[in-house]
Amino acid sequence: MRAVVHDRYGPPDVLRLEEVAQPVPRDHEVLVRVHATTVNRTDTGLRSGTPFAARFVSGLRRPRRRILGTEFAGEVAGAGAAVTEFQIGDRVFGLNPWRFGAHAECVCVPESAPIAHKPDEITFDEAAAIYDGALLAQMNLRRAGLRSGQRVLIYGASGSIGTAAVQLTAAVGAHITAVCNTRNLGVVKGLGADEVIDYTEQDFTDNGHAYDIVFDAVGKHSFKRCRGSLRPGGVYIGTDGLRNVLMALAPVHVSGLSTVMVIPPRYSRKDAVLIKELIEAGRYRAVIDRSYPLEDVIEATRYVETEQKTGNVVLRVIE
Repeated sequence: MRAVVHDRYGPPDVLRLEEVAQPVPRDHEVLVRVHATTVNRTDTGLRSGTPFAARFVSGLRRPRRRILGTEFAGEVAGAGAAVTEFQIGDRVFGLNPWRFGAHAECVCVPESAPIAHKPDEITFDEAAAIYDGALLAQMNLRRAGLRSGQRVLIYGASGSIGTAAVQLTAAVGAHITAVCNTRNLGVVKGLGADEVIDYTEQDFTDNGHAYDIVFDAVGKHSFKRCRGSLRPGGVYIGTDGLRNVLMALAPVHVSGLSTVMVIPPRYSRKDAVLIKELIEAGRYRAVIDRSYPLEDVIEATRYVETEQKTGNVVLRVIE
């Protein structure tokens, strides 16, 4: 089968398309024939080997896993003897965290992973662009105690996690202030934001408003910088950046304020099904910036690394 592989850390050019052996599902795994996948920040970080500390997990001198890709959408092509929830021919979508392998024509996924039957209302491209952002946003908002009526600010609201956070926050009836660049103001407004701020024109930390939750969906801020924008009892959610990782290891509780960052992320099939139900109810949708054929993975990766993508970047494996 065709797969995108890399044998060393480096720029996007270390990626190449290669014929590799098709994986064989174990007893509790399904074999998915991948129609579409994505390139996300996890993929680019693991490929480049940055930050260096991440190599203690991914491989100190060279990558332990040659094939990247966590998100997928496709058809079940095989199943282990112990699989009960899926059958050959089922259309599915999901996430293969920690194992990767979705940048290929086939990937083996544990039945217990965040995987669900694909709603008929969405395409394979759309299905592939759901779970990474949605599940990360969901687990952080849950830990922060999101509830109806709260005032929530989402910084980086036009990215993968940000567009998910806007929709999930809207689904519970909270008031949303979304912060993004000029060209995406209409996008986040259409996802359910009540107010929008163009960060090229205004710094939200100086606007005099306070929020119950400040969700930094791109790791560009810090609790120290945002604490003045939090109401009493408010929560700062971090998602990226070394200082936020340190905060996750030692959560901050000061002056009635607190911080949240879920590390390591805790993925479950139950949460995947909850997102699927929101899609079927018309309350959640994928946001796709660009789609590329698998052969153009280097170009797709370079675009993701500009940090200017809106939502997700899709790789089409089967056209």
